[in-house]
Amino acid sequence: MMSSSKHFQTILNGTIHALKTILPVEIEVQAPSIVAEPFQQQQMGVLIGLIGDLKGRVIIDSSPEVFSGIGSVMFGMPLEGAMLESFTGELGNMIAGNLCTAVGQENLEIDITPPTVMVGNTKLYGFERAFSLPVSIPTIGPMTVLLTIEEDEE
Repeated sequence: MMSSSKHFQTILNGTIHALKTILPVEIEVQAPSIVAEPFQQQQMGVLIGLIGDLKGRVIIDSSPEVFSGIGSVMFGMPLEGAMLESFTGELGNMIAGNLCTAVGQENLEIDITPPTVMVGNTKLYGFERAFSLPVSIPTIGPMTVLLTIEEDEE
């Protein structure tokens, strides 16, 4: 059984790879930091559960403006309202799907749950520890990726 710190590194690398693959713009990834609960979501985010060889969550947290800006680059038009929420879920889905593929090459088999889009100021509880990965998209704005991995009970 691999240690959870090895899992974190694998998931972290996979997440960075997924962001760079899916986002059609240059991104700058800052050093990750450890976060204690609760995580404070600012304005808008998407949560995807990880299941399989490990249990955890990927939360992509940003502002409607940033998600809309990404949509703008991908589709040639800014998105708002229900379309923006739908796109945010889909973006989370694409990033998490790509993450699954990336870690699969490291012999870590994970699957993802359907995305949950969260709008508004939200506090997230229920994790022992999490990594926060700040991402800056120079032409669009900041985004934070939160990774939580549940420790095994064994």
